[in-house]
Amino acid sequence: MNQPFSLPKTYDFASVEEKIYAHWEASGYFKPSNDPRSPDHDPSRRPFVISIPPPNVTGELHLGHAMFVAMEDLMIRYHRMKGVPTLWVPGTDHAGIATQLQVEKALAREGLSREQLGREEFLRRTWAWKEKYGGIITRQIRRLGASCDWSRERFTLDEGLSRAVREAFVRLYEKGLIYRGPRMINWSPGLKTAVSDLEVEYSEEPGTLYFFKYVLADNPQEYIPVATTRPETILGDTAVAVHPEDDRYRAYVGRKVLVPILNRPIPVIADEYVDREFGTGALKITPAHDPNDYQIALRHNLEMINILTPDAAINENGGPYQGLDRFECRKRMWEDMRAAGLVIKEQPYTLNVPRSQRGGEIVEPMISTQWFVRIQPLARAALEAVREGRIKIVPERFTKVYYNWLENIEDWCISRQLWWGHRIPVWYCDECGEITVSRDDPTHCAHCQSSHIHQDEDVLDTWFSSGLWPFSTLGWPEDTPDLRYFYPTSVLETGYDILFFWVARMIMFGLEFTGKPPFHTVYLHGLIRDEQGQKMSKTKGNVIDPLEVMDEMGTDALRFTLLVGSTPGNDMNLSLKKVEANRNFANKVWNAGRFVLGALAQAPAQAQAAPQWTLADSWIWARLQQLLRDVERLFTNYQYGEAGRQIYDFFWSEFADWYVEIAKLQLAEGGDRAFYTAQTLLRVLDASLRLLHPFTPFVTEELWGHLKRAAQEKGEAFSPKGGWEEALIIARWPEAQPVEGWEEQKIADFNLIQEVIRAIRNLRTEKKVTPGKRIPATIVAGEKLTVFQQQAAAIAALAYLQPDHLTMLANLPEKPENQIAIVVAGIEIYLPLADLVNVEAERARLQNELAEVEKQIERLRGLLASPFAEKAPPPVVEKERQKLATFEETAARLRDQLQNL
Repeated sequence: MNQPFSLPKTYDFASVEEKIYAHWEASGYFKPSNDPRSPDHDPSRRPFVISIPPPNVTGELHLGHAMFVAMEDLMIRYHRMKGVPTLWVPGTDHAGIATQLQVEKALAREGLSREQLGREEFLRRTWAWKEKYGGIITRQIRRLGASCDWSRERFTLDEGLSRAVREAFVRLYEKGLIYRGPRMINWSPGLKTAVSDLEVEYSEEPGTLYFFKYVLADNPQEYIPVATTRPETILGDTAVAVHPEDDRYRAYVGRKVLVPILNRPIPVIADEYVDREFGTGALKITPAHDPNDYQIALRHNLEMINILTPDAAINENGGPYQGLDRFECRKRMWEDMRAAGLVIKEQPYTLNVPRSQRGGEIVEPMISTQWFVRIQPLARAALEAVREGRIKIVPERFTKVYYNWLENIEDWCISRQLWWGHRIPVWYCDECGEITVSRDDPTHCAHCQSSHIHQDEDVLDTWFSSGLWPFSTLGWPEDTPDLRYFYPTSVLETGYDILFFWVARMIMFGLEFTGKPPFHTVYLHGLIRDEQGQKMSKTKGNVIDPLEVMDEMGTDALRFTLLVGSTPGNDMNLSLKKVEANRNFANKVWNAGRFVLGALAQAPAQAQAAPQWTLADSWIWARLQQLLRDVERLFTNYQYGEAGRQIYDFFWSEFADWYVEIAKLQLAEGGDRAFYTAQTLLRVLDASLRLLHPFTPFVTEELWGHLKRAAQEKGEAFSPKGGWEEALIIARWPEAQPVEGWEEQKIADFNLIQEVIRAIRNLRTEKKVTPGKRIPATIVAGEKLTVFQQQAAAIAALAYLQPDHLTMLANLPEKPENQIAIVVAGIEIYLPLADLVNVEAERARLQNELAEVEKQIERLRGLLASPFAEKAPPPVVEKERQKLATFEETAARLRDQLQNL
């Protein structure tokens, strides 16, 4: 390589990343205008807007964060470079349960509880916790290169967002869409609160299926066999259900059976929900502690008996077991049933156990009086928005999943028995018993004017406030300039695992409160798994810490691995080897930049004559134009991973491995050849850095800055059209030139040269020719003779041939003796390696090659004899005919070689 232009040999990401990020932010590049002199709201241009999925305020960066930050930053940087006013709204979520749990753990270490402190002091402590730890996650997101507009950062308990939550609650209540009442919910005994479905994780665990007798009330000698996995819930049974067409139990329908131990009579009912094949075919019904039983109870008007206290002990409805822990009750009651002769058998059974995501304890389904959103009207509007195409889900297969969930949606429990969060804006009157729902804290009852009122103790589900996120962060319910200009946002990017819990709720709330969909596209990325495809977990010890990876290998390497490995909606396997390979790619980019800077330093400042482009110059330029078109198409279709792969392949394989090597030869010629080669190197590298910037922002910005300064020092001839921008982050996205008629032929000719060089290299390796040893060669090129003669120096250099013993001919009537012959796309190559040849092995090689070529000939002849030849466009058909002619020529030459051998 030529002398580098004052850059170290290795890219030092540690010295670059923090410096560059600080410069970007200080320069205002993250703002929509990118220019302090321009307004943020330009009515002539439609903005591109993303609202960040707000991470938990007390969270630590994990690979899920790294994935969405990298993907959203890619989208933002791409649109910014396209000249679009671009806004990425950052912020964090108060994360009610997660944050309160952390504070309560800290209090427990002091020997305190929240009840001892009281609500006011507990909240003061929680805000102090938030101030201390709340900035950690945002600093770590910055570390990933997130180009958010931090001047617009929001927190879900900010004053403005709290006002939005109040407004949303009151509006829904006034429309009759919020109500309070008893319904089935998930109850977390450890946290002593209702929890959402999202906060419940199911795990397969070994358990027991308990078979027992439900004796008939009118004949204790008869019984119905029943099975359960939770014997303690027998205490809350209010029926036994059988299938109406089950002949085994049809005679019992309408009779009564006795609840074991309690001897409380309950009816035998018939319901089609019952699975005749499961257990005994008879189902105990515990409406207050099983969601399916709850639905059956509603259909049959059954009593609902709660048997648990808030901490999951047995309450007064449990008779002799009152006060026992639920699992202690299970053991005691089963033994009592055994003694009473009611036990039939036990058998091992794999349970799907619901556990609290935060506390880890087993969650109990329970009837509880809570606040709910009547969700069906909101769901209908959200369904229509996607069905009508106003919102597109990428990948499309998740559209059916979205439909299925919204079509079967249940009312949403929005109250949580916590202190940290948005307190429910409802006040109860101690005098008249009525409630007051208000946007502002009232001083008197709205019904009787009594001042003896108290606010509901509960707070709202965290997902209620985050459902307002796309518009509350822009100032809603106020009519702000930001809301008018930036809403609706453009793309909502997140993991497919929260399509229901967050995405669907944002769509419902956006339509309800603004009349507009909150975004036009939902992009869902997959989950990140380890290199074996297993889910990462601390217990397995396979968790990859993104902070450690960035410390060791740089942010660009991690981002590129996550982005290029992704396809919409599909999980990806991540290994440190992949990250290491992409660290090497960052160094490859850096060193290619060093070479180009050296070439600029050596080349003349201007040319003496009009350009005389070489085949290599034309090829790399044509391939760049193809790449630009392909990347634009892929970006438009949200195929960012494939776009990144193509950019990677172009830069590494075509630019660095091929063009740079030929450029060294061209630069050595000096004069105009060196000038135009340096100019080509500069333009291709400049375009490549622009393409790579959304994927790997740091190394590209640093290298582009050096490139820009070197080119400016060199003179006007090395400036891009329109001049050099202030920084790469706001540089123009490269656009392909109109397709030129010469492109395809130049690419085909250079590809042929590449194939010949590769074939010679492979044969040298196979015959163990000393690396670097130059050997003679004869190339029979037919009608491509002129092309090969023009590329003789490059072929000799890259295939390690002797330039003065490299013979190029159109035809060769007599084949050379004692030489190995290979044929590539109709081009014959003869190398004097006969002494190294095993004749039988060479014959086998040629025969295998001929068989493969004949297979292609047969395929193409069949294709051209089929309706394809009449229906396909003439240029496509002609291309296939040319392929056939080349294969036929290759086959003829291979047969000649076999005969000569």
